[in-house]
Amino acid sequence: MSKNLKLIEAIKNKGKNIESEMSFFDHLEVLRWHIIRAVIAVTIFAILSFTFYDFVFNEIIMGPKNLDFWTYRMMCKVGDALNLAGFCVEKIPFNIINTELAGQFMLQINSCLLMAVALGFPYLLFEVWLFIKPALTDIERKSARGFVFYATILFIIGALFGYYIVVPLSVNFLANVSLSEEITNQITIDSYLSTIATLTLGCGIIFLLPILIFILSKIGIMTPEFMRASRRYAIVIILVIAAIITPTADIITLLTVSAPMFILYELSIMVSANVKRAKEQAEKEFYNS
Repeated sequence: MSKNLKLIEAIKNKGKNIESEMSFFDHLEVLRWHIIRAVIAVTIFAILSFTFYDFVFNEIIMGPKNLDFWTYRMMCKVGDALNLAGFCVEKIPFNIINTELAGQFMLQINSCLLMAVALGFPYLLFEVWLFIKPALTDIERKSARGFVFYATILFIIGALFGYYIVVPLSVNFLANVSLSEEITNQITIDSYLSTIATLTLGCGIIFLLPILIFILSKIGIMTPEFMRASRRYAIVIILVIAAIITPTADIITLLTVSAPMFILYELSIMVSANVKRAKEQAEKEFYNS
């Protein structure tokens, strides 16, 4: 009798294992289609960028190198209004060169792909949301409503901050560093493009910090008390991150990048506190009902 029971139990367990394996492969199939749609979206935006490449290259990529760039014009106006000597950018002394046979061709490909990722970021977030949404409860779905919208807004603000503030400040500082008149700045196009892309996209991703804190607070990993107690360590980490994403030794640029990150950290504390308050209110209503 015991052997029969063991056999039945073994068959049941085997069925559960097969069911779990099928579920796992079903998830892989769903993930595969999300990835395929994301790749198709990036490809479409890359083709669009390739179609208007003259504008992409001359106005966007080469924009921070030109003296008529919006940021430099605003700096000159502020310098004139406040009588700040040297605040106006008068020269950006470096030449961009290509040192590889396929360098300019790869520049076109890489810049189109970077533009495609930046333009398609909201859709990529939407695909991420579609993938994780079935695993959430109704309450979690309700609390995470607007995830794509708010994450997109924060990313756009961060990318614009990086492109119009961090990039021109970094380019201006690095271009005007001169150790000797014998040294001429000849910058490779790969170095220039990677700097522009890293600072722009890096700032966009960093501005997603409140969204990350919201998610961590929802699952109980992050609390406002912990963030307040860790504020001094966060300041050091923020300064280190700002030093990494800004390839300059200019203290003004470092503080300019750090300031929004400090604000984002304080905003994240408020977000975490609101999540905790909502949890406590829900628990109170549950036990009082």
